[in-house]
Amino acid sequence: MFRQDLLAGKRLAITGGGSGLGRAMAQRFLELGAEVVICGRREEVLAETAEALGAETGGPITWHVCDIRDPQSVEDFVAWLWQGGAPDGLVNNAAGNILARSQDLSHRAFDAVVNIVLKGTAYMTLACGKRWIAEQRPANVLSIVTSYAWTGSGYVLPSAMAKAGVLAMTQSLAAEWGPHGIRLNAIAPGPFPTPGAWDRLLPMDKLRDEITKRIPLGRVGEHRELADLATYLLADGSGYVTGDVVTIDGGEWLKGAGQFTWVGDLMDEEDWAAIKPKKKG
Repeated sequence: MFRQDLLAGKRLAITGGGSGLGRAMAQRFLELGAEVVICGRREEVLAETAEALGAETGGPITWHVCDIRDPQSVEDFVAWLWQGGAPDGLVNNAAGNILARSQDLSHRAFDAVVNIVLKGTAYMTLACGKRWIAEQRPANVLSIVTSYAWTGSGYVLPSAMAKAGVLAMTQSLAAEWGPHGIRLNAIAPGPFPTPGAWDRLLPMDKLRDEITKRIPLGRVGEHRELADLATYLLADGSGYVTGDVVTIDGGEWLKGAGQFTWVGDLMDEEDWAAIKPKKKG
């Protein structure tokens, strides 16, 4: 669908780029000619991904440890990023989520999600935006949200609140930063299975078996499909698109609002107890 040099000359940074959808996007961007920088908290994961994708695609990829929950860590990463050349685009992909009844949430569990999804995304976007504006450099920000950013959803309250905030940030800054040549858009994925996150959100077979029944197209998404959508929104051909959110969920949210609300129909007290987050320390 895309010519092989579509992203040639672009330098793109991806948070949470070492695994899951972040890794899939990094691979696709490299295949299409971009230079890619990935960041995350786990050094070994970043190093392995960079080595593997570099060998597979032949494209330039570098990595840097960054905890987006920490404003100073973000500032340090952005300063390092600019030393290699200002990026043309930022993909806010890093996220966290838990499946839980809201009455069972502790403030620590709530903060664990909100600090990554909302605060971390804002820290990274603002840190990059300040530099782009000061340098009068056009740029592109793409954030990963969810359909329940506008529908809401039971059992993922911190994520729903945080993703709604990211969507509001996207729309607000699209209006504010448009005159600076900075575009901001979002993608709202439906179910795209990833190691780790998929098991945490749908820890039981009966939950995983049920989810495709709620999708009109009858299947979950393939990582390449989301990566291609991200490619379009970061490419010059979408230059008149800003402040928008594109849903890629096989029609799931149209069939029934609240991506995880249905979980309550399948779970009993024993099930909830089994998946309840364990206290640390």
